[in-house]
Amino acid sequence: LVVLKYLSVLMKIDEVQSTKREQRVAAHTHIKGLGLDANTGRAFSIASGLVGQEKAREAAGIVVELIRLKKMAGRALLLAGAPGTGKTALALAVAQELGPKVPFCPIVGSEVYSSEIKKTEVLMENFRRAIGLRIREQKEVYEGEVTEINLEEIANPLGGYGRTISHVVLGLRTNKGSKQLRLDPSIYEQMQREKVNVGDVIYIEASTGAVKRTGRCDHYAGEFDLEAEDYVPLPKGDVHKKKEVTQDVT
Repeated sequence: LVVLKYLSVLMKIDEVQSTKREQRVAAHTHIKGLGLDANTGRAFSIASGLVGQEKAREAAGIVVELIRLKKMAGRALLLAGAPGTGKTALALAVAQELGPKVPFCPIVGSEVYSSEIKKTEVLMENFRRAIGLRIREQKEVYEGEVTEINLEEIANPLGGYGRTISHVVLGLRTNKGSKQLRLDPSIYEQMQREKVNVGDVIYIEASTGAVKRTGRCDHYAGEFDLEAEDYVPLPKGDVHKKKEVTQDVT
C-alpha cells in the first residue's frame, strides 16, 4: 500500500514598489519649445506655448546650444525662482528643443520622501530614465506598403470544432516592385499589436521577425483628412533589402 501525501505550501508574493507614475494630464503639455527666433536667438513674447520670461528663455536657449555642442557633459542647470514663475515650464521647453527623443523625467522632493522605497533608489531610477541611448545597426528587412493580409486556417490539432491560423500571407509593395510573404502566426500577433492595416508602411526584420509600423502611406492622405495619422512616402528600392534601423531607448 503506497500512501501519497500532498503538502500545501503557502507562498507569499510581495509587490515591488516602483516610482513609475500613473498616467495623468500634465499641466505643461502645451509647451512645444522655447519660442526663440532661429536667426537671432531672441525670445518672442508669445510662442511655443510660453508667455513672457523672455530673458530666462534666451538664457535657456544658450544652454540648449551648449548641449548640442556637447559642452554641458557632467554639468547641471539650476533654475531658481518663486513658485509659479515657470521653472518647470522652462525645463520642459529645453527638453522639447533638444528633440522628441530626449527623455524628460520631472521629480519633486515630496515624491522622494513619500515613497516606500529608499530615497537613493528613487533618485537612481529617475537618473536611469533620464539617460537616452540611440542604437544604429544594419538589418536585413522586408519593407513596403501593405497591400493584402490573408489568413489561412486549418482544423485545430487539439480537436474540437475550432480552427487555428496556420500562416499569414502578407503583400508588400515599393516603388520598384511587390512581394508576397508567408509569415508565422507569431508575426501576425505582432502585427495586431502594432495595429497594422492595409495601406500602412511597415518593415519586418528577417532575423527576428520583429514588426514595426512606420506610418500610413501618403497617397491615402486626403485634403480634408481629420485622422491624426503620420503619413510617410512609399518606400524606395526592393522589398527585401538592408536598412539602417535606429532605436531610441532609455
